[in-house]
Amino acid sequence: MSVIEEKFAKLGVDNAPGQEILQQAVKLELKGENIPGRPVDFSHGDVDAFPPIPGALEEFIAGVKRGAVQAYTEYRGGGESRADVAKKLAAFAGVKICPDSQIIITPGTQGALFLAMGATVGRGDKVAIVQPDYFANRKLTEFFDGEMLPVGLDYMGAKDRAGIDLEQLEGAFKAGAKLFLFSNPNNPAGVVYTATEMLEIASLAKKYDVTVIADELYSRQIYDGRKYTHFCALDVDQDKVITIIGPSKMESVSGYRLGVAFGSPALIDRMEKLQAIVSLRAAGYCQAVLKNWFNEPAGWVEDRIARHQEIRDELLGMFRAVDGVAVRATEAGSYLFPRLPKMSVPLQDFIKILRAQAGVTVTPGTEFGPQFTDSFRLNFSQDRQAAADAIRRVIELIGRYRV
Repeated sequence: MSVIEEKFAKLGVDNAPGQEILQQAVKLELKGENIPGRPVDFSHGDVDAFPPIPGALEEFIAGVKRGAVQAYTEYRGGGESRADVAKKLAAFAGVKICPDSQIIITPGTQGALFLAMGATVGRGDKVAIVQPDYFANRKLTEFFDGEMLPVGLDYMGAKDRAGIDLEQLEGAFKAGAKLFLFSNPNNPAGVVYTATEMLEIASLAKKYDVTVIADELYSRQIYDGRKYTHFCALDVDQDKVITIIGPSKMESVSGYRLGVAFGSPALIDRMEKLQAIVSLRAAGYCQAVLKNWFNEPAGWVEDRIARHQEIRDELLGMFRAVDGVAVRATEAGSYLFPRLPKMSVPLQDFIKILRAQAGVTVTPGTEFGPQFTDSFRLNFSQDRQAAADAIRRVIELIGRYRV
């Protein structure tokens, strides 16, 4: 296999949200009959159950009617949109954001992450990455020929904190990592880093002169009155911080492919240069939709969070009633990351069995770190009844295939 073939082989997409997992890849030893029920794809949220923020379509149409001025914005995004978003995010995160030099609008937060990694990682560069964490973090590090230094997150054992291993983090910095990439709230575990943990991370980053990319995609969807700490608002070198956020999750604007990164002017400049040769810009007409972001009707955000929390609580209760299944309550976002009892089939086979026999799609834990061979992630931003019915089918299959 050539170097380029090997590079792309590591970017497997079978388990990515919205992708089909090939059933023919493994001969499945099925037990019992298929379990009838409505198919549910837990690899991503259901925007039919939770439609986009009000006015999104109307703003998109208004952008289309504006024509070329909206279609062909600056590569980093239209000036009007950047000014609007910078003002709203500055108030949200508690920092100053210059709309001309410190912000870029991207094709989704995935686009922002790609640009941020491309702007900071070169061949041989060491990158500290939490495990478990978003599956693209590892893949992008490898794609840009960087070296990953894993940092543990004891999300199951820790109480009243996310559980990051700060000794491992400092060890990675001492070993030469010049970039730390993490999601807060964590994807897939749904835990929120405490203020104490964030202050300690900031102190270490400052001590070892480390650049930090903070993925804050779910930072608006917080449960139980929990406090959230923005990394960029701490005592850190603002020239070494990039924050990524967007309206694709709780706000259900994923179909418009909009993301935002803000922070270091030097890194934003690099990201714009890379965007100019990758996608030119976030789709111009779609940028108009950002006008509605953070401008939702009164009570809309609170209602959406409450409805998600109801689904979370119901599914948590179902899993916790199963002997041998362990799961931590989601503190933010819409993911559960349950740990299975010992099974008679490997995790990858069980994931395929869920699709074949129950019509349920989940993401294997190994996407978030090779050691998570007993876990899977599910996005509970779904129709509540459909989600509960699907989990009943999952639980029945756990019973069939457990040791």
